[in-house]
Amino acid sequence: MQQPLVAVLMGSDSDWPIMRESAKILQQFQVPFEVLVTSAHRTPERTYDYAATVADRGIRLIIVGAGAAAHLAGVVAAVTPLPVIAVPLEATSLAGLDALLSTVQMPGSVPVAAMAIGKPGARNAALFAIRILALSDVSLRGRMVEFRQDMALSVEEKDRELQVMVAAEFDQATVTLAV
Repeated sequence: MQQPLVAVLMGSDSDWPIMRESAKILQQFQVPFEVLVTSAHRTPERTYDYAATVADRGIRLIIVGAGAAAHLAGVVAAVTPLPVIAVPLEATSLAGLDALLSTVQMPGSVPVAAMAIGKPGARNAALFAIRILALSDVSLRGRMVEFRQDMALSVEEKDRELQVMVAAEFDQATVTLAV
């Protein structure tokens, strides 16, 4: 088993369906990771101890999913020297807006990178972590370039399919197909 480079933290196991998106991206890019449930409020000592020692174990980045007041990312960032990437989660009737606002209002000198709310944010957190790691890993950078090329080809293929559908459905006198 390879040494984990990224930690994926969440305040509750109920956050896993969202944070699993980070794990899937990390696995796709062959970036070893570990997953932990810890709470800034319910297990503060565990959270502090983890954040204080995680860098010593070789972890290079931390992705944190947190909802509501979203304190977990801030507490971790206050203790660790590592980059912390936060994923605001939909945990209250405010649909994640409360977590997003809590995350982006970190005090000066305690940086936390904030992603989008929910699954898109979890995916982007992993992709952002990969970009950071790729600064010093040429192989990983190559996989990121390939990922972006595949994404572009996928969009172009979807456009070709759409152009065929539009041409079949609409009168050519009223629609112009993009080139």
